Order: sequence, then structure tokens, then C-alpha cells
Amino acid sequence: MPIFEAMRKRILNILAISLPLQVAGVAWASANPTWVERYYSLGLYPYLSGFFRWLYGWVPFSVGDLLYLGVGAWVLVRVWRYRSRLKSDFWQLLRDAIAAFAVVHFTFYLLWGMNYFRQPLRETMALEEAYTQSELKAFTQALAKATNALQRELAGDSLQPVAVPYSRAEIQEKTIEGYRDLEARFPELAYRRPSLKPSLISGALSYMGYGGYLNPFTGEAQVNARLPLFRYPVVCGHEVGHQLGYSAENETNFIGYLVSVYHPDPYFRYSATAFALSYCLSELHANSPERAKEVLDSLTPGVRANYQEVRDFWESYANPLEPVFKAVFNTYLEANRQKDGIRSYNRVVSLMLAYHREVPLDGF
Repeated sequence: MPIFEAMRKRILNILAISLPLQVAGVAWASANPTWVERYYSLGLYPYLSGFFRWLYGWVPFSVGDLLYLGVGAWVLVRVWRYRSRLKSDFWQLLRDAIAAFAVVHFTFYLLWGMNYFRQPLRETMALEEAYTQSELKAFTQALAKATNALQRELAGDSLQPVAVPYSRAEIQEKTIEGYRDLEARFPELAYRRPSLKPSLISGALSYMGYGGYLNPFTGEAQVNARLPLFRYPVVCGHEVGHQLGYSAENETNFIGYLVSVYHPDPYFRYSATAFALSYCLSELHANSPERAKEVLDSLTPGVRANYQEVRDFWESYANPLEPVFKAVFNTYLEANRQKDGIRSYNRVVSLMLAYHREVPLDGF
């Protein structure tokens, strides 16, 4: 027993000491995106992610959610059990905590987190993100026209909101089919061994203000199962984008838009154009409220009703802690080379505009 105890202490000491070395390694990687892109994002990561999608993709529920719940319960039990030793064994417990964090830190960056430091999608797709306000207004108007047309087609008139006739499971399956179609245009977005699931903690995600997340430890794409169906397709596409190794939120917003707007199903295309329009209206309003109001006034009552559905959903889960969760997530994004934090979601506008300079929206 003393031998095993001495070995355990030695292992914990080595793990704790490894943390600053890990941090230094991550800092080096963040300064070398070409290396990360070649050897990790396009090298090691596809094999790791493919393995975990194969391992857990067939399970009908979220293994990752159960993992988080189990680890959370274990941590609470450990804290309660050792509460009386916090003073007498403080340094030992601190070492144990650092060692545990070192394991989590290493596992996170090995299995997915290094993707934060890959080359930006704008570079790999040769997209010029700069745009003028005139371009933004023209693109926003084109999106409004497309969204109105799809709403009339699907609802039968301009007054009724679009009611998506699919279950969430059907939308998930159609998202997977959409990626198969998208592969012909963008081979780098090929999606094999799908693992797209509704989250078991969708209620908690709703109160935190999240539409979904990727579990980096199990490779599962999790979607908030309480989201309005109108928004569900593009969020599914967004989370699969993370699963494919794209970490930046503006990039996965763009990927979610692409897989939905190129989808043969008109309900997916409506979800995509309405999603894109909401971001463009927000950007247009920030610089020219008058121009934004002009576009907003052109929307059909049915489109506005769908937007109101989404607003009502989030307002029903509003709570005093939501800003805290958003602030934590914002800090997390900033710490992983997304200097705009949560604001980075809105940068999808420049990617869409740059793409549609070459591929006109009218061609869909």
C-alpha cells in the first residue's frame, strides 16, 4: 500500500507540474496557425473526431451530457467529503485540483480545442471580408426579398408564420442529408459518421441562453431541444460545423447558413435566409437605423411572426443569471483567440457578404 500511495503522489505531482508546460504549448500553437491547420485540424483531428462519432453516434441520447452531470455530482461529493480538511491539507488538495485540471486541459485541447488556433476560414476560402454600408444594405434587401418569397410559398399567404412540419429528429436527419449535398460544393465540409443529438440539459441551456454546444470530450453535437422549429435547422448545421473542427462562432454560423440555404428542402432555406437576415438587420441598424427600418418594414407579417416566436422563446427563459453565463462564455471565447467574444457571432455577416459577391443570392 505505501508503494501505491507513493506512486499516486508522484503521478499527481507530475500532472500538476505539467500544467504550465501545457499552457506554454497552447500559447505556441496559437501563434502558429499554419502548423495547427496542417498537422492538427487537417491531420490528427479528423481521425480523433471520427472515432468518437463512431463510438457514441449510435447512442440515441447524449453521452456527453451524462458525463457532465456525473462529473459535476462527483466534484460536489468530493468537496463535501473533504470540506473538513481544507485547512489542514490545503496544499495537498490544491495540488490534486491542479492535477485534475491539467488532465482536463490536456484532454480538451487534444480532442478538439486546438481548432481554436487553426487558419481562419476566410483565408482557406479566399474571402475578402471588408464591405461597404451600401453592400450591406443591398445584401440585406436581397435576403428580405428571398425570406418573404419563401414565407409566402410555405405559409400560403403573407400573414401566417411558417410552421415547420418536421419533428426535431427529422430535422436532425435532414441536416445530415444536407451535409451530404453540401460536400459536392465544399469537400472540406464532408460529414461522416454523424453524431447529432438533442441535449438532455436543454432546459439549462435555455436558461443560459444557448442554442446548443459541442461536447469536446465525446465529440457529440448537442442541440437545445426546446428551440422553436423555425430556428432548429440552422442551429443543427452550426453545431455540426463545430464537430467538423471549426471553432470560431462566426465560421460555424456561416457553415450552418450554407448547409441550410443549399438544402433542397424549402423549410431549411427559409430558416437560413431568415437567420442571415436577422444578423444583417442587426449590423445595418448599428450603423444606419433608418436603412434597417426600411428593410424591416418590407417584411411580411408572417416573417415578423416567426421572429417574434424566437424572441418570445428567449424571453420566457430570461433570468438574472443569464448575463453571468454569457459573461463567462465571452471570457472563454476571448481566452481562445476569439477577441470579439460573443460579438464574434455577428461577424458571420462579413463572411456571407464576401461569399455572395461571387455566388449571387438570386441564384438559389
